[in-house]
Amino acid sequence: MKKFFQSVSGIKSLLKNLDFDKLNKLSQKVDLNEMMGVVSAMSEEDLGKLIKMMKSGGKKKAIPAINGDFYELGKTLPPAEREIQLKVRSFMEKEIRPIANEYWNRAEFPMHIIPKMAELGITGLTYKGYGCPGHSALLEGFLAMEMARVDTSISTFFGVQSGLAMGSIYFCGSEEQKQEWLPKMHKMEVIGAFGLTEPEVGSGAAGGLTTTCKKEGDEWVINGQKKWIGNATFSDITIIWARDLDDQNVKGFIVRKDNPGFSAEKMENKMALRTVQNAQITLKDCRVPESDRLQEANSFKDTSVVLKMTRAGVAWQAVGCSRGAYEAALKYTNDRHQFGRPIASFQLVQDLLVTMLGDLTAMQTMVTRLSVMQDNGELLDEHASLAKVFCTLRMRDIVDQARELFGGNGILLEYDIARFVADAEAIYSYEGTKEINSLIVGRAITGHSAFV
Repeated sequence: MKKFFQSVSGIKSLLKNLDFDKLNKLSQKVDLNEMMGVVSAMSEEDLGKLIKMMKSGGKKKAIPAINGDFYELGKTLPPAEREIQLKVRSFMEKEIRPIANEYWNRAEFPMHIIPKMAELGITGLTYKGYGCPGHSALLEGFLAMEMARVDTSISTFFGVQSGLAMGSIYFCGSEEQKQEWLPKMHKMEVIGAFGLTEPEVGSGAAGGLTTTCKKEGDEWVINGQKKWIGNATFSDITIIWARDLDDQNVKGFIVRKDNPGFSAEKMENKMALRTVQNAQITLKDCRVPESDRLQEANSFKDTSVVLKMTRAGVAWQAVGCSRGAYEAALKYTNDRHQFGRPIASFQLVQDLLVTMLGDLTAMQTMVTRLSVMQDNGELLDEHASLAKVFCTLRMRDIVDQARELFGGNGILLEYDIARFVADAEAIYSYEGTKEINSLIVGRAITGHSAFV
């Protein structure tokens, strides 16, 4: 009897705020006496749930904002750099996300975005002088993450332009070459590419390049092929690395697109980074003047200076790809309902999401420290290599777990996750395989080189 009066009191307190018209309408639909009988038979737990539901007025439960930066590492940036990060995020959301799947599916590059990206003023972000802004490597990492979070293809295009191509000139070029090319590349008036990998030479590039160069008078004659060269179908210049037939050392050259003997053919039928325009380059008696030889590139050690920097950027790309997949999965699990409730409310789904977030957060903290070391001049090859190994391995796990949460919809491009899964495979392989980067770290920690 006590429970009955408690229930009646609770229900009456809720009903008293209803006007008489609403009560009349309710009595026409429901036998109020019968309802009170049902209420009095409820357990205290069920009665509490009913009253709570009635008090809520049927309001939809507030869902936390989707944020893959769980430890708020972005807030460690100075305010001015944080503003740039958020500006790039806005650009990626407004300009790239709506077209990402379309261009990926067609294996075409959205050329119209290049002037818009140039307006951001972020190309050659960390370089000092030559029109470049001279910001921190930490900001550069965050921007790579922001781009890959939406579209890894765009982040790869930018990394080739700003990192590999501009970096080769910045670190290995003469002052005259820097003055000639870097301001134009910063404004994206000149697009660059980077030609190191060959059809038969990937991991063995340090000592096994088959592309050769030989000096004849004031010119160099280059012969050979390059493969997987991003941006090369439309680049204005391509940095070509070749082995000098006279001293067997690796040298670098700025080869212009209209240079006789240079040709670039688009690679077709890729399953990853389809928006990136990779080319197979053929150099046949390609003559390059001495003035276009990178004057400070005299061995592969000079090339590795550029690769160390860009390998750190690839680790950040892996973070971005992982974050994009995680955030897409989190949104989907709140939107997707099964058995009368969002699948985000199920234990197994939450366990997968937390596992993904843990790996993602570990990756973010690792690359944040990596970039701080770069800014402090402490970055070594093995530091960049360890980040590349760890982050790309965890990235593979995250995109796989994210795809699992989408069920059958996970293979449809419209849900984005299929693109993240495919693109992750390219990030896993380029800028040094897991095995090569592991041997670099292994050499550093044991003192023994296991390279052949």
